Amino acid sequence: MDAIRDHAEERRFREFVSARAPALMRLAYLLTGGDQHSAEDLVQTALAKVVTRWGHVDEPEAYVRQVMYRQQISWWRLAWRQRETSMADVPEFPAGRAGTDEAELRIILRRALARLTPRQRAVLVLRYLEDLPENEVARILGCSVGTVRSTAHRSLARLRATAPELADLRLSEVIS
Repeated sequence: MDAIRDHAEERRFREFVSARAPALMRLAYLLTGGDQHSAEDLVQTALAKVVTRWGHVDEPEAYVRQVMYRQQISWWRLAWRQRETSMADVPEFPAGRAGTDEAELRIILRRALARLTPRQRAVLVLRYLEDLPENEVARILGCSVGTVRSTAHRSLARLRATAPELADLRLSEVIS
């Protein structure tokens, strides 16, 4: 809190963190592919960066989310942060949604998102869960609109292939 000199600004920052922490954790959880510890690290790192500029931030929520997106991208670009999950066999899921409750769908979505590349996961989260337009997603990720479109197309196809139970759903219906 050394960066915040004014007690009113410090109080405003603490109130923001208290009010928005659950939503920021949900976003971080999705961006990190369902890794709780990485999600906590992402939120903490983003808030540590934001606190240094807090008095100059007009839209705190948007600013923190932008810092989170960029921080996650930075981590993806570092080779030592990239991990693969090795499995002997691809897990089998039930063919239909009959009997599949909301908790199961969330687990299925989390596993399916974890199988995507970090860029694919980021495009889906930003485009469909955050409901950002393609040009905004391209700006955040530092790529072209065409790359966002093709990545979204390939990512959705991969999600459908790895988790057919999600075929009838909108991603925003599963994550609330």
